[in-house]
Amino acid sequence: MSTIALPFKARSNEGRQQRFYLLLAAPGFLLLAVLFAFPLFDLMRLSVENGSLSHYHQVLFGEVYVLVFANTVKIAIVVTLLCAVLGYPVAHFLATAPRWWALFGLLCVVLPFWTSLLVRTYAWMILLGNNGIINRLLVGSGLVERPLPLMHNELGVTIGMVHVLLPYFVFPVYAVMARVDRTLLSAAEGLGAPPWQILRRIYLPLTFPGVVAGCTLVFILALGFFITPALLGGGKVMMLALLIEQQVSQMLNWGLASALCMVLVAAILLSYWAMKQSARRGTA
Repeated sequence: MSTIALPFKARSNEGRQQRFYLLLAAPGFLLLAVLFAFPLFDLMRLSVENGSLSHYHQVLFGEVYVLVFANTVKIAIVVTLLCAVLGYPVAHFLATAPRWWALFGLLCVVLPFWTSLLVRTYAWMILLGNNGIINRLLVGSGLVERPLPLMHNELGVTIGMVHVLLPYFVFPVYAVMARVDRTLLSAAEGLGAPPWQILRRIYLPLTFPGVVAGCTLVFILALGFFITPALLGGGKVMMLALLIEQQVSQMLNWGLASALCMVLVAAILLSYWAMKQSARRGTA
């Protein structure tokens, strides 16, 4: 009898634990429902006002909106690639450097989070402006005759977004790199493999899940970026978040703005699914 009762007792204990965890998570789910799910459903209702899909037709087939969406995706891809190129070596340094150097590097990566995004964007405006520090140095040193257009264009927006989003790539990759078994790399080196082969055939595959996670974070955040493109773009670089704000504050077209929001949400979910599938194939 005791041997038969043990599995039932174990299952009942497991059920009580699950109910306890659900009870602990209930406030968080309720908060998400109130602050996220309900407004999202309200936007969905506004986007199909009177049962019409005209706003979606305008968003998906209107030339202006298609161009803005394409420009948003292009900038997000460029920012993601730059974050990957710049962030991968930084994450490798943090994972392999001596303890104090690694702590110093982590401090440098975390430090921007201690400063407001708005303040950091204004700092880039001071650096990149026609009369900014960078152009003053270039003109003063005689490298250029006139100030370079570093702001109010895609270049300035890209620089500002890379600076803000780079830590979001570094941390997931660093977390994976810190768990890589270094003896595998030493064994490959001992067997005569050149550094490039070790990187391509061992290190990159082992750290690929972190790269995918970092790229996913950066790309999704870049799709909905607002403050940096608004300030560094100067209204000349139109992205989807700026277009939504324009439709709400200037045009008072809540239906079209809601449709744009739902398309943005759909693009984010599709990007997440694609990155997840890519991570599964990479680890298979």
